[in-house]
Amino acid sequence: MSADHTAGAAALTDPANLAIPRFTDVLEARRQIRPYLEPTPLRHYPGLTALTGAETWVKHENFQPTGAFKVRGGVNLVSRLSDDERTRGVIAASTGNHGQSIAYAARIFGVSVIICAPVMANRVKVRSMQELGAEVILHGADFDEAREHCEELARRRGYRYVHSGNEALLIAGVGTHTLEALEARPDLDVVIVPVGGGSGAAGACIAAHAVNPAVEVIGVQSEQAPAAYLSWRERRLTTARNTTMAEGLATRTAFDLPQRIMGELLTDFVLVSDDEIRGAVRDMIDHTRTLVEPAGAASLAAAINLRGRLEGRRVALVCSGGNITPEQLTAVLSAPSSDASLVGAG
Repeated sequence: MSADHTAGAAALTDPANLAIPRFTDVLEARRQIRPYLEPTPLRHYPGLTALTGAETWVKHENFQPTGAFKVRGGVNLVSRLSDDERTRGVIAASTGNHGQSIAYAARIFGVSVIICAPVMANRVKVRSMQELGAEVILHGADFDEAREHCEELARRRGYRYVHSGNEALLIAGVGTHTLEALEARPDLDVVIVPVGGGSGAAGACIAAHAVNPAVEVIGVQSEQAPAAYLSWRERRLTTARNTTMAEGLATRTAFDLPQRIMGELLTDFVLVSDDEIRGAVRDMIDHTRTLVEPAGAASLAAAINLRGRLEGRRVALVCSGGNITPEQLTAVLSAPSSDASLVGAG
């Protein structure tokens, strides 16, 4: 094996990537990404408050240049690559938003990038990655098959593999969304974060616990792809089915680093149905007048389910992304409204 290939294989398991980030890392990430990314809005919507019974605010990560929160972590990580890593180039597996984040950052810093995505990946996200300069390899039926192929390419060709969850710099970077939310509204009681691999929820936990340990951070995942939820409940990494239509939540496996953080700091973790997510997409579009992808609406679906518990409190919903295809949007808007989407609509 060549020296380059050895370096690529080592990068897959580099212990430094699995070190739990501290709040100081989140603060440093904010400084690092600020020249490239503006803070996103935190907005209050009375219509959502009527649905949830809580004073409801939305952290609009769908306003990011890639349409999703993960770009925060991508810029933080890629900006810190060593000269050797920049020369080798980076590779990542993604259903779309992680891939866009790495492609966006790689374009800024002049690094070559390959993204492995499932064959049926969201075409809006695939096109965006290609437009950002990434080579996109479509492989496998779902994220995990694409990830396995990606990891094999990294080993064989010596690329710097950027895992979508087991990267301390990614988690520190995405934690800046909750830091911004708490700076804008220090009186928040609850932050609800969608979970796929868990980097967003892990980052939210680190920021919230440091700023105000009384703030509850609640994760939400689709009951049709519950690997992260089950791993958190059982306190061990596990696998589960993955049949959700919300590709941002779609993984069959849980990731070690986010699980360690969530196991210590996450207040609660809930599951919602895909039908409830579809209803939440409609409600988010209706009340915020912005495009929201299914994963980005999961936080609202959770808040509606938790209405009794959240009533009268101040809640921030992390709208993790807005990259919905026209086909997905048509399907969501044409589906019958669920009872959950009508709660409080009066």
